[in-house]
Amino acid sequence: MPSTSRAILIKTTGCFILRTSALPLALLFLAAALPTLAHSQEQMSSQQGGVSTGGAHAPVHDAEHRPITAGGFVDQGPVVFKDISQSSGLASWRYAGGTPAKAYIVESLGSGVALFDYDNDGWLDIYLVNGMTYDAMSGKAPAPHAALFHNNHDGTFTNVAEKAGVTNDRWGVGVAVGDYDNDGWPDLYVTNVGKNRLYHNNHDGTFTDVAEKAGVALGTWSTGATFGDYDGDGKLDLFVPGYTQYDFNDPPTVGSKSVVSNTCLYRGVSVFCGPRGLKGEHDHLFHNNGDGTFADVSAKAGVSDPPGYYGLVSLFVDLNDDGKPELLVANDSTPNYLYRNKGDGTFEDLSFESGYAVNHDGRETASMGIAVGDSQNKGRLDILNTTFSDDYKVLYRNNGDLDFTDISYDAGIATATIPFLSWGDAFIDYDNDGWKDIFIASGHVYPQVDKNDWGTSMAERPLLFRNVHGEKFELVPPVKGTGLADVISARGAAFGDLFNDGKIDVVMNNLDAPPTLLRNVNNDLHHWIEFRLIGGPKSPRDAVGAATFLTAGNLKQRGDVLSGGSFASSSDPRVHFGLGDADAVDAVEIRWPSGVQQKISIPAVDCIYTIEEGKGIVGSLNLRKGPEAK
Repeated sequence: MPSTSRAILIKTTGCFILRTSALPLALLFLAAALPTLAHSQEQMSSQQGGVSTGGAHAPVHDAEHRPITAGGFVDQGPVVFKDISQSSGLASWRYAGGTPAKAYIVESLGSGVALFDYDNDGWLDIYLVNGMTYDAMSGKAPAPHAALFHNNHDGTFTNVAEKAGVTNDRWGVGVAVGDYDNDGWPDLYVTNVGKNRLYHNNHDGTFTDVAEKAGVALGTWSTGATFGDYDGDGKLDLFVPGYTQYDFNDPPTVGSKSVVSNTCLYRGVSVFCGPRGLKGEHDHLFHNNGDGTFADVSAKAGVSDPPGYYGLVSLFVDLNDDGKPELLVANDSTPNYLYRNKGDGTFEDLSFESGYAVNHDGRETASMGIAVGDSQNKGRLDILNTTFSDDYKVLYRNNGDLDFTDISYDAGIATATIPFLSWGDAFIDYDNDGWKDIFIASGHVYPQVDKNDWGTSMAERPLLFRNVHGEKFELVPPVKGTGLADVISARGAAFGDLFNDGKIDVVMNNLDAPPTLLRNVNNDLHHWIEFRLIGGPKSPRDAVGAATFLTAGNLKQRGDVLSGGSFASSSDPRVHFGLGDADAVDAVEIRWPSGVQQKISIPAVDCIYTIEEGKGIVGSLNLRKGPEAK
């Protein structure tokens, strides 16, 4: 089992002591516990098993004695999402991963989804990563294909993955979107259990896998990657977290040499082994050389993860507003990483000092997904991590200067989320009132939960929390027959305006099932605005890393262009703002990755504007009037 002692030892410096007033009290005792920490953690893992880090909680049932994760429905209430998976055409595709028994950890993880405009027609398309079957691996059956659903502009989608050359045909996990060669066309990085793919966009509806030539194929178990320009040279770099070492010829089971401790139990019931007890995989940072190739600079940059934690998701994002993106890594059953960008090509590990490594109790979590958003409209990005069942989902409030506080209970999201095992997540303004809400996708990993009265279930309903003016979050009730009442085994989730109507929709990639498309049909009449950003010569062309600050009415909001996050997924690269009742935008300022700050005058609301660095508005789309330019 990877030891946490190294990560804590380097925090017992004067810097750590100076900042303890901003950290949970439990962290003050970590240094004193160092000699016994690794042993006690292994002992705890042996007792708890699986990836549970929060201990067993009492089961929660609804009025019909169903697990709350698959129940709690109401007859009336706000109808926010409509499930249009069938009518849209997405239900024609299905995820496949191992067998329904989920005898091995590799079968349980599931895969991600990306929303991106691959053909530059102004409409978001959908990419769904697929898994693999053992029959396909042995040559007895065709390999499951990934899907690329082209947006037909009429509420339907057509799968063109085979024609586009992006079927992957490997045990897929995640997908990150980024225009790594700055040619104006989005490319795809698909992670696998085995070699990864870098699909270069050929500008004609097809892609070519150039991962080997580019030097980013790897060959280990890679998970949720992220693109970002960490060194400010105007070219997107790539970070790829690693999960565990895995040998299909010797899969981890009880008695296997690859299982170093007895962690194959969950609540006393036999389940698949891991990740605790398995040897972790290292992380990789690839610097973009600007010639179509990348160089592995992981160790030099200080982000190679020497302990071998179980990385699941990563995200480049500027958290201290210095114009340089930090790097977040959500780790499963081990402390999370927050790396400060030093601006010289290297990072400083501030995981524990920042408060992000562990939760309020000073305990690591089984972190599955990352979302960032300015939930208080103060210009600072908060962080939401999804976690395993029997543990609350963690909301870290950004206090400035890379200082974060776990406010999950005070914010009202902790108690309701404990029974859920959650993955994809995002801050989205679903009702366009100007305040970012929270969406969480969930689904368990152990089929055994359906045979035991633990208050949880294999298939689970999604969660939506409404932001009450930055003070707290309120759970939106799951109305029967609506998207929030879907009971599914969700994994990756991506968010965006699929229908160019100013409302944020959701696509979830589900385990051993078709995907789910939730169309936002909330009946609010609020105004909105969206920006598609194009970077200049010294910024990434797709503007990843840009931050937009918008003032309308009495609110000042922030939106960032990001690649990755959620669980192994990528969301709409356009920046979306709900405006409430404001019918005009007072001010817009964009902080481009190059460092340039640009003010933009907005002529009207309820539009999608294309803004180019140094030029301003170069195109707009208003479906009520038709496109004015592209």
